[in-house]
Amino acid sequence: MPVIGFLCSGSQRSDALRLAAFSRGLNETGYLDGRNVASEYLWADDQYDRLPALAAQLVARQPAVIAAIGGPTPALAAKAATETIPIIFAIAGDPVGLGLVTSLSRPGGNVTGVTTFASLIVAKQFEVVHEAVPQATAVGCLVNPENPNAELDLKEAREATRLLGLQLHVLNARAERDIDTAFATFVQRGAGAVVVVADALFNSRANEIVALAARHALPTMYSVREFAAAGGLLSYGTSVVDALRQAGLYAGRILQGNKPADLPIMQATKFELIINLKTAKTLGITFPLTLLVRADEVIE
Repeated sequence: MPVIGFLCSGSQRSDALRLAAFSRGLNETGYLDGRNVASEYLWADDQYDRLPALAAQLVARQPAVIAAIGGPTPALAAKAATETIPIIFAIAGDPVGLGLVTSLSRPGGNVTGVTTFASLIVAKQFEVVHEAVPQATAVGCLVNPENPNAELDLKEAREATRLLGLQLHVLNARAERDIDTAFATFVQRGAGAVVVVADALFNSRANEIVALAARHALPTMYSVREFAAAGGLLSYGTSVVDALRQAGLYAGRILQGNKPADLPIMQATKFELIINLKTAKTLGITFPLTLLVRADEVIE
């Protein structure tokens, strides 16, 4: 029975939704865990520095496919650990710029997958925040500097706020304890809203971050739907569930004999704006009708 080895930057709890979506895609190609394919999981628990050792450990087990879950960091660790075992990723970034593949149409080597190009969404997130909270003249941006996309995310954030005439406050969070400090600092610096950019650490702490934003009464924009569903004010980005499902489809195709080098990088095309009206009411925010009609989902 072939084995899929999962190299995950998060935890079993935080990655449950993503792994379920991956399994759905895998099932669509005729593979069912425990019946005709087996799975092995290694978790970094949001400690990115553990990923190279975990990748080496996984490669030593010689799985048929490695699925890198939770951003570009596990994908880069897996690529550094093997040039032969097929690797599937689902990342929020440019796989060519990150050095994962040589081109989107012809990846080459042993790596392929799905990209959401989340850095290109950052500017749109600031635009939506400005539309939702026009009285905010200063906006905070929470970023994990350990994320390989961080530099590009910040470039987009700085350009967007410059064009919108907003003051930008950037704060870093490498661990959970940094997140709590960051929100308190945003308030001290007079930020009227916050954008939390895409990162596996933040995704795994969705409930905690939403609670912090509520405690400090800070209107906050997130990158994935789970935050808005947990009580966050807004989320805008590509569907993580859809991206992981597509990654599962690619894993199935590789198990059927396809080579990663021949599978072009899939680009997620489904974007979703989620608005939480209940949270807006708590914050005293009234969304303009032009924003509400553009929402893919309104949580009441």
